[in-house]
Amino acid sequence: MTTYETYEPYEPHKVAGGPGTRALSDCWTMTRRELAHWARQPVRVLVGLVFPVMLLLMFAYLVGGGREVSGNHVHHLVPGVLVLTMAFGLEGTMLAVTQDLDKGVIDRFRSMPMANGAVLVGRSAADMLQSALGLAVLLAVGYAIGWRAHGGVAALLGAVGLLLLFRFAMLWIGIQLGMVAGRPELVQAVQILVWPVGFLSNAFAAPESMPDWLGTAVQWNPMSQTATAIRDLLGNPGGEPGHLWAAVAWPLALIAVFFPLAVRRFARLSG
Repeated sequence: MTTYETYEPYEPHKVAGGPGTRALSDCWTMTRRELAHWARQPVRVLVGLVFPVMLLLMFAYLVGGGREVSGNHVHHLVPGVLVLTMAFGLEGTMLAVTQDLDKGVIDRFRSMPMANGAVLVGRSAADMLQSALGLAVLLAVGYAIGWRAHGGVAALLGAVGLLLLFRFAMLWIGIQLGMVAGRPELVQAVQILVWPVGFLSNAFAAPESMPDWLGTAVQWNPMSQTATAIRDLLGNPGGEPGHLWAAVAWPLALIAVFFPLAVRRFARLSG
């Protein structure tokens, strides 16, 4: 039997203040809607937290050390897995958007007198909260298996900021691709591309260990730029100075492209 989400009637006059206040209220309502799914689907949230941990432990203990990585491999590995986790979160965003589209939930929201884009803001806010929680879990597991941040608290906070900025860029790519795909089944096609692009980085191995053409592609990967900058901030093997600007510029460029595309696509749905 098909189940449908139920919502209280939307009554704009109950929200005091001007259009800006009502827009913030709409965004918060959509965020609470996404957070309510956490309580209804705790297993899905748990799987999203456990999978990166399994990936980290698998490469730390089963696969072994990276190629041509100096120092303790765990210190090189943890920043790479942190960046991979932010990229692979794109799939979860896509799946949530396509499910809402497939069930007609987004069309229903667009028919209500709410702020345009509140649905997207709610989706992005909930995803960022889950990403922050996942980062905290991974950092704790990394610390438990011997990884250490040597740059101090400020450097650690800066690294977390870079990771969340990268995740925010991936999030809007996921929203845009989800609205283009339209159906949950098509998410698998994107997964086929996300994984090779994710592993085409310096998350696990140094570019110097690869053929010249492949190493060049890896070095230009935005994920590699973020991973290198984080390793430099935290004093981990594989870090190089001078990559911080690229670790900031790449996500901002991706946001500048995909954020307006997603907003425009949303405005045209069922238009």
